[in-house]
Amino acid sequence: MTNTLMIYGAAGYTGRMAVAQAKALGLETILAGRDEQALAKLASESDLPCRVFPLDDAATVAARLAGVNVLLNCAGPFMRTAEPLMRGAIRSGAHYLDIAAEMDSYRLAETLHEEAVLAAVMLMPGGGGSVAMLGCLAEHAMKRVVRPGKVSIALHVSGSMSRGSATSAAQNLTLQCLARVDGALVPRDPQDVRQFDFGKGMVDCFPVTLPDLVTIWRASGTPNIETFVHVSGAAFPTGDRSTLPDGPSIEERDANRYQASVVVTGDDGESVRSLLDTVNGYSFTPMAAAEAARRMLLGDVRPGFQVPARHFGAGFAETIADTRITDVQHEDPERGR
Repeated sequence: MTNTLMIYGAAGYTGRMAVAQAKALGLETILAGRDEQALAKLASESDLPCRVFPLDDAATVAARLAGVNVLLNCAGPFMRTAEPLMRGAIRSGAHYLDIAAEMDSYRLAETLHEEAVLAAVMLMPGGGGSVAMLGCLAEHAMKRVVRPGKVSIALHVSGSMSRGSATSAAQNLTLQCLARVDGALVPRDPQDVRQFDFGKGMVDCFPVTLPDLVTIWRASGTPNIETFVHVSGAAFPTGDRSTLPDGPSIEERDANRYQASVVVTGDDGESVRSLLDTVNGYSFTPMAAAEAARRMLLGDVRPGFQVPARHFGAGFAETIADTRITDVQHEDPERGR
């Protein structure tokens, strides 16, 4: 097959939306995953071919990726799927893309960078989702200072969470809270709450370990990076996650937009702030991932571990749906301390 996209985890909540986006873009697409019944149903409904295979045998994974040019992994938790699929992509010569919000995918891509370069394969975890959002926002703001020395960035997560995301989040929130200080990832105080303005006044944001600690560093080399989240609605549910719905409805997504705020401080002490406003993350993610896949299928690739904001440019997020980045002209340097 020529210029073929495979979507692994296609029958999941975000996977199904990614399939719809890929079809809308006219991409030649193969559905894939582990659930034969769900995949067969989706394949019939979408009139697309499917391949059913588990990820426990490396040779099988590589064989099932034969003829695939770009692999989009939508199957979380990514701590279980990223490694076999990245390694399978390298072995088969397919470029790898995923929507992970988990640090494991990014640290793995760092580890496999040289191997991917030798295989002429691009690895892009986070091609859709918050990494693309926050990376583009940070890249945009960093252009406003002479030498960026510190990035403090926060994401406003609004509305409910999908069952799969809640499962991944529950497993990953137990990780040590980290920040990047002088280029190194170091532990930080999880109680170090900061205030950010997402456009409607200052709100408390709590520190979390986001993959942007890896991607912003890799894209820009900025030595000091800290990441925060502000949650509204039922974004982090409690109780039995198995009883959660598959994911938020269209109406729920439309009612809950996402925002992000960044403070970039230059080596001279000057600080600037920029804001991002976009559609709900569950709407943004499949659109961004499908658009990244489209560009990769057209040959916009570079071997090794690549970051969407640097590879596609700071304007990538603003090509997705109704996404806007705006600048705040004056900033108190203490706010992003």
